[in-house]
Amino acid sequence: MARVTFWEKPGCAGNALQKRLLEASGHVLDVRNLLSEPWTAERLGRFFADLPPAAWFNRASPRVRSGEIVPEALDRDAAMAALLADPLLIRRPLMVADGQPMVGFETDDVAARIGLLSNQPVGEGCARAPAHPRPAGGRPPETAAPVRG
Repeated sequence: MARVTFWEKPGCAGNALQKRLLEASGHVLDVRNLLSEPWTAERLGRFFADLPPAAWFNRASPRVRSGEIVPEALDRDAAMAALLADPLLIRRPLMVADGQPMVGFETDDVAARIGLLSNQPVGEGCARAPAHPRPAGGRPPETAAPVRG
């Protein structure tokens, strides 16, 4: 069992799954809001020390998905400035367990560091239901073929 400080985006379904898995594995969580945390370059940099700047970013962020921010094009200083200016860009969750910082939720890595009940991947993004649930046939309801009797 580990005590884990867990920075999340409130309301993120992916973070909710991650927290449930950690708690089911016996860990005690201190949950914090990633978006309202008063980050500094020094504090945030501890999570990313050995990672290339492109790995610091939340790939599901609208600014990254749209191409407005291209993480691979940023050096360490520019990447850190972008993350401090817009915390939605920060890869999440951020966690500290037993004094060790972790970024993202790669199930195998988390399991190796602190132990997990299951190694089932839960992902890092906010899981979303499809806009139009699909029936068993696979087509959205508005395009489903009529049933003939």
